[in-house]
Amino acid sequence: MKCAIIDRFEGRWAIVEIDGEMKSIRRQLIPPEAREGDVLVLVRRRWQVDREATAKLRQEVERLADEVWE
Repeated sequence: MKCAIIDRFEGRWAIVEIDGEMKSIRRQLIPPEAREGDVLVLVRRRWQVDREATAKLRQEVERLADEVWE
């Protein structure tokens, strides 16, 4: 299963990280509720937000940030 993390939006494009590389996906191909930091999965040729993976990623980022500031 292909997954991507949304880094940012630039006009009509979503800039995402896929396998460590930055790629562009047309914004119209991802759900309108998708936000920066969301994890997307490609299911049947459609991008969907993976809420569980997004929550886990945010927790990990917060944990790492806490370690840096301690």
